[in-house]
Amino acid sequence: MALLRNSDFWDDPAVKLEDGWNAFRLRRAEERDWVQTVFAFRGYGLSNAWIRVMARVVMAREEAFEHGLPLPNVVTDGVRGWRNFTSPPVPYAEVTIKIGDKEFTVDADRGGVVDTRIRAELPVGWHTIELTANGGEHSHAHVYVIDQDQTMGIISDIDDTVVVTALPRPLLAAWNSFVLDEHARNPTPGMAVMMERLAQHHVHAPVIYLSTGAWNVAQTLQRFLRRNLYPKGPLLLTDWGPTEGRWFRSGMQHKVNQLRRLADEFPNIKWLLIGDDGQHDPEIYAEFARRYPDHVEAIVIRQLTPSEAVLAGGRSEEMMGSTPGTPWIYEPDGAKIATKLEKLGLLPAARADAQMGANDDASSL
Repeated sequence: MALLRNSDFWDDPAVKLEDGWNAFRLRRAEERDWVQTVFAFRGYGLSNAWIRVMARVVMAREEAFEHGLPLPNVVTDGVRGWRNFTSPPVPYAEVTIKIGDKEFTVDADRGGVVDTRIRAELPVGWHTIELTANGGEHSHAHVYVIDQDQTMGIISDIDDTVVVTALPRPLLAAWNSFVLDEHARNPTPGMAVMMERLAQHHVHAPVIYLSTGAWNVAQTLQRFLRRNLYPKGPLLLTDWGPTEGRWFRSGMQHKVNQLRRLADEFPNIKWLLIGDDGQHDPEIYAEFARRYPDHVEAIVIRQLTPSEAVLAGGRSEEMMGSTPGTPWIYEPDGAKIATKLEKLGLLPAARADAQMGANDDASSL
């Protein structure tokens, strides 16, 4: 069992309160013979250079998971959101990462989250690695390795962009996060089709989902994306817990930091940034475009419906015109966004897509 470490964080009452609560939950879990389980998340990397590995170590009932994933009956029956928050994290857990025939040992942070970059010479494409905590059952993580010469990538927000959540309103956020059955979550109209067309047209372009959501819901979001046929890609989430001087982490700063990191990690890639006007995506993307003008292909903002805008607490101020040279698209659904992407040359005409699909079908006969 990993133990809480003394650090300067203990000087902060919010952090001290959270760490004390987690220590109590860990003791209870140990008394119940729960085991350390690694929830492995999708990662990404640069070809023949490195990979970014992300995971979370928690205490869980051994019979409820297999290789870090919920057993099928749990998924089939539906998972209430609160179940994502019942497994206590294991702070500073030691995790072994196996990549091919090489092994690496890393430590989780105080929230049980592993987010580390490891030297790995892997070719372009999807790869599977293994993660193990405390000698327990190994979990599988899928990592997408990006070509060093890749010049196009896609970054998409999640809340109110690919799934209707109305997240900014605290009560609605609590309902969606803790109460709502994951099968009752609604995809946004046309966005899955539009993004799948993008992924098929830009075959090797990475698709990365960036959200202010907590790591607790990562597997729920992965299942939602897969069930609604969104392109496969890593999730960049955060931890809702307190930090020194703050009761809650800044969601905006999380997005800003991750975007800047991606710009630094992939200097050749121009990103298509996709978000909505219910939070701060326009401001965040505009700031990124001003700071990294050579890293932005275009900015796509899904306009919320009037009712969604009310639930989200209003619309974000439009930022079109604040970034000269950067194309902006403001539309309410995936179909209209796709039409504008066609005009920018980022998607072929719909008829061309249909003919391409017909040709693929004919060649498979």
